[in-house]
Amino acid sequence: MSAYKGLRIDESQDAAELRRLVRQIVGDTADPARVREFDDAEKFDEDLYAALAHAGLLQLEADADGTHASAVSEAVVLEELGATATSLAVSLVVQYMGLSLLCSHGTAQQREDVLEPLLAGAGRVAFALTEPDGGTDVARQMRTRATRQDDGSWSLTGTKTWITGASDCRWLIVLARTEDAGASAIDGITMFLVPRDAAGLDVSILDTVAIHSVSTCEVVLDAVVVGPGAVIGEEGRGFRQVIGTLNGERLNAAAVALGIARGAHTEAVRYAGDRQAFGRSIGAFQALQHRLADGAVAIEAARGLIQRAAAATERGDQSASVLTAMAKVAASSAATQATDDGMRLLGGFGLSREGDMQRFFRDARLYTFAPLTDEMIRNFIGEHHLGLPRSY
Repeated sequence: MSAYKGLRIDESQDAAELRRLVRQIVGDTADPARVREFDDAEKFDEDLYAALAHAGLLQLEADADGTHASAVSEAVVLEELGATATSLAVSLVVQYMGLSLLCSHGTAQQREDVLEPLLAGAGRVAFALTEPDGGTDVARQMRTRATRQDDGSWSLTGTKTWITGASDCRWLIVLARTEDAGASAIDGITMFLVPRDAAGLDVSILDTVAIHSVSTCEVVLDAVVVGPGAVIGEEGRGFRQVIGTLNGERLNAAAVALGIARGAHTEAVRYAGDRQAFGRSIGAFQALQHRLADGAVAIEAARGLIQRAAAATERGDQSASVLTAMAKVAASSAATQATDDGMRLLGGFGLSREGDMQRFFRDARLYTFAPLTDEMIRNFIGEHHLGLPRSY
């Protein structure tokens, strides 16, 4: 059986060189044994993060003057990390979102004090939106409040949950209600830049089944005071500013899911070629071949949508929102399919923590509901692409 390498990825020379660079850094810094070690220890790989930062893979095309990174470049980096060090890829989805928000809405001082260090890899940012009573409908359910003080500062009180990387970040972007909801629930919410070491801010790590190498946290703000310069963008329009980043976040989530699918599928094909049963390779069994063939189709279909979505995003095309939604559904479906089939194919070996399949299986589940559930994304496609009545 010849070694399986997958189809050649049809992409620009710049994207291909970037992909080779990411693979080289991961190969040199975080081999599979190290990734498993950090996953078991539930520890963030600072060395890999530093290596990516040193190579400019946090910054990419972005700069502190407000230029954004390319959607294509972010997708390439995240796919390659998703296929290997998945937790690091999840962390970068958050970093890229934070960088985008600061590029678009940060003040000159915020860009100098926060954006420049983030681009260089000096510290990380966490994005604190979700609350115990609100996920998809968090704007309507938001209980975190920010109250302006007499001296112009703000006092923030509330609880955020399922916040990635809050335990060891340097800054948090926190959304809080500054006015009562009006005609639209998304109005009256403001974005704040909060130092991790601010008085009154408490972070606890939640015990999760997956994405072990980056923390998932609950953040409690008890009269946390920040200065007037902590507001990011326009007061009362923070949620609308976040909505402007959703295409990028969905696309980046799709890229990570695609990487997970590819990593799991490659491992399954390798095992099918090596494993012998009844006197021959189990890859010769038709039922297993069909599963693996379907996985390859799902991966290539997801890749095509991701590439189309990234190109549309770069052009500012109106089709970008629908294409990124489709890409997210296709990639998360490919990831769950590839990891389900991989676990079935490997049998007992799939359950072994000495292998990668069980980690891919666990990690893939994140992107069935993050950053938005696949069901809600299908609702979006139904309304905005198919022209059907709004279903929620």
